[in-house]
Amino acid sequence: MSTILVTGGTGTLGVLVVDRLRNAGHEVRALSRHSPQYPVDLSEGSGLDAAMAGAEVVVHCASNTRGGGKGDDTATRHLIDAARRAGTVTNIVYISIVGVDVVPLGYYRTKLRVERLLEASGLGLTILRTTQFHDLVAQLVDTAAKLPLVPVPSGVRVQPIAVGEVADRLAELAVPTPSGRVPDMGGPEIHTLPDLARTYLTATGRHRRVIPLPLAGKAYAGFKRGGNLTPSHAVGRKTFAEFASSAASAARRGR
Repeated sequence: MSTILVTGGTGTLGVLVVDRLRNAGHEVRALSRHSPQYPVDLSEGSGLDAAMAGAEVVVHCASNTRGGGKGDDTATRHLIDAARRAGTVTNIVYISIVGVDVVPLGYYRTKLRVERLLEASGLGLTILRTTQFHDLVAQLVDTAAKLPLVPVPSGVRVQPIAVGEVADRLAELAVPTPSGRVPDMGGPEIHTLPDLARTYLTATGRHRRVIPLPLAGKAYAGFKRGGNLTPSHAVGRKTFAEFASSAASAARRGR
């Protein structure tokens, strides 16, 4: 079994990856600023050498989603430098997003820069691009639903995928031999954002009117063109409606 380091190991995706790898018998080091065993600050690189020692595989899930990717370039440079110093890392597995090279969204551009940094590093590399997670669509709708009417971008189609299925795939790829850029991974269905919003609101018992709003800008145009979709790789199994139903049931049990 391998020694595997997971950045972002306490995040939505990372915690599931860590769980799957440990269940498979690997030694897993989940990086976090507050970890008692491997406290690491990727923005500064502190603690990375101790965490990286003896690791064969790195699964790079850490990303500053709330900050639009701010600092991800620097964090990745620190990770690359530490992997080189360790001399044992044969595969860095990076989770990216479908459309980072065609949709000019700031966060997507950062993800693309990180891909290119890793490609130029000379280290063994595996890149998996996936479509948006079900959870992200739900968060968008929850935020919009704080208003009396629910505004969502019109003309935008989404192909959401279950985060657990992505975690399964990353765990499969976390082996000492790198695979390069692997086939994209998309959800099983493509729907417009307004339709997904209605599905989620209905499942969660909120009878609200969804208002499709046209937006402006190059990023919006990129989404309208479908740059975020991968219909030829619709390998996901759990639909958004199934996710919404499960989320609603979990919320009811938690009351």
